[in-house]
Amino acid sequence: IEAHTQKETPVLSDLNRYTYANILTPRMLAGHLQGQILGMLSMMIKPKQVLEIGTYTGYSAICLCKGLQDGGKLHTIDINEELEEMAKSYFDKADVTDKIEFLIGNAIEIIPTINETFDLVYIDADKENYIKYFDMTYDKLKTGGYIISDNVLWSGKVLDKNKDNWDADTIAIREFNEKVQNDDRIENVLFPVRDGLMIARKK
Repeated sequence: IEAHTQKETPVLSDLNRYTYANILTPRMLAGHLQGQILGMLSMMIKPKQVLEIGTYTGYSAICLCKGLQDGGKLHTIDINEELEEMAKSYFDKADVTDKIEFLIGNAIEIIPTINETFDLVYIDADKENYIKYFDMTYDKLKTGGYIISDNVLWSGKVLDKNKDNWDADTIAIREFNEKVQNDDRIENVLFPVRDGLMIARKK
């Protein structure tokens, strides 16, 4: 699949390598395939305002900027201030710094302070709060806007029928998937890409 997917830009390739060489839990990085998908979806949607919950080292933010309209803005939130300098350095290298509002802190506290209507929301943060993030951003999402949520397959753990094997994150993702599936205010499709992308469109 990756052999027949557009190659990473040099900046994204460098960020990918650097993350895996220097940062804990590098599998949290969106990476080549998922990054190209996010960039393609951004080009299709052509958002004016994007909200990303979970910046990590900035790979997905750079990809999501790809389809931003002129004057558009991506607001990205992360609780880990230790990665802020690194992410910002790659935003500079990718020439997207002026398109990004980088916010450090608790997303549940920050989201209500952002006075924007979003075309696209990308959720990729702590799994136990996915439902809260969805509910908090739904009213800030324009009609026809999209919420994309990562890790909804949770390494296949969501398929385990033995509840004794479920940890808090598995329970949270299962509940989130059911909530989205049963929400008649949206149209949704689960893409079996990497760890699962749930695409929800507000009717």
